[in-house]
Amino acid sequence: MLYIVPTPVGNLDDMTFRAISVLKEADLILAEDTRTSSVLLKHYDIHTPLRSHHKFNEHQTSAGIVEELLAGKTIALISDAGTPAISDPGFFLVREAVNAGVEVQCLPGATAFVPALVDSGLPNDRFFFEGFLPQKKGRQTRLSQLAELSHTIIIYESPFRLVKTLEQLAEYLGAERQASVSREISKIHEDTRRGTLEELAEHYKAMPAKGEIVICVAGKE
Repeated sequence: MLYIVPTPVGNLDDMTFRAISVLKEADLILAEDTRTSSVLLKHYDIHTPLRSHHKFNEHQTSAGIVEELLAGKTIALISDAGTPAISDPGFFLVREAVNAGVEVQCLPGATAFVPALVDSGLPNDRFFFEGFLPQKKGRQTRLSQLAELSHTIIIYESPFRLVKTLEQLAEYLGAERQASVSREISKIHEDTRRGTLEELAEHYKAMPAKGEIVICVAGKE
């Protein structure tokens, strides 16, 4: 069995009882960053063997992991925060495991875009999850495509590129398009700021953001 186990995006108390149980009972835990995950595992007194599995080695190591699964091991995959495979490593291993006939189960749990979407005040009955925009090649084309969507758009961004992204969104989607910026979700300094894309860009020029960022943008009317 391959378990995909969400971990907290901020507050460690967001861990589910089932996730803790699965991680304790697994034969092996695959972690995006073993140093980051060690803090979580120590907090919950989990002593399962830990192995590194990230975007730079997943294509080389997944075949061997599938062999271990086929041999009878129970393996759990976690990322630094949130649900693996959602803008994090995981898809490739899941696909290889499924193709090999291994049973895969993803536990329900934390992912940053859901609370950000609900907190935004924007329509959430239908939405488009973009994740991280292309940094260079294809970025302008992608922004042009997003401008035509009628659903609320969700984008992940780093604090270092936030202002640039808000300015580009204002350019391509319209400066008056309503949006929100959520940061540090479930942490002590959690904050959601709402306004037009132009207003948000001006705010974060003056007050640089810190922490993980989720941008929600209203769809085209």
